[in-house]
Amino acid sequence: MDTLHIRPATTGDLDAMWTIFRAVIAPGDALPFDEGFDRDTFREHWFGAHAASVAEQGGEVIGMYKLGANHAGRGAHVASATYAVAPAMQGRGVGRRLVEHSLARARAAGFRGIQFNYVVSTNGGAVELYRRLGFDIVGTLPGAFRHERLGWVDAYVMFRALEPPEADAKA
Repeated sequence: MDTLHIRPATTGDLDAMWTIFRAVIAPGDALPFDEGFDRDTFREHWFGAHAASVAEQGGEVIGMYKLGANHAGRGAHVASATYAVAPAMQGRGVGRRLVEHSLARARAAGFRGIQFNYVVSTNGGAVELYRRLGFDIVGTLPGAFRHERLGWVDAYVMFRALEPPEADAKA
C-alpha cells in the first residue's frame, strides 16, 4: 500500500478536491452544503482565507481539509477546520491523519484551540473520531441540520484546547 502524504493544496488539485467534495455532500448527511454550492464558490471557500491541505496516496488526492481562524480580531486565536475524505477511502484512517495533521499545524501557527462549528450529530464516525482526539461537545444546535433521510437532526459545536508546541516538548 502506498504511503499517505499530506501536503498544501494547490489550484492543480481543484478538480480532485471538487470531486471529493461533491461525493461527500451528495448523500446530504454530513456537511451543511447542498447541490446549489457551485464550483466557483467551492474554489473561493477552499482557496480563500483558510489554508487547504490534501491527503495524497499513490499520486491520487483522497482527502482534504482547510484550517484557519474561526473569527477575526479577538477570536483569531481559535482555529476552525473542515474535512472531507473520498467515500471509497472512509474508514481507513485518512480522516484521523487529516485531523492530527491539522492539530499540529494549528499548534505551530499559535492557535490556542480549535473549534468545529457544525458537526452533524448523526455523523457518528466524525463525532467519535473528534472525541477520541480530545474534542468535547460544548454546544448542541437542536434540529439545525436538514438530513436528507432523517429530517431535522442536531448539530454540535466541538472544541479542543491546544497546548503550544513547547508544552509538548516538556511532556
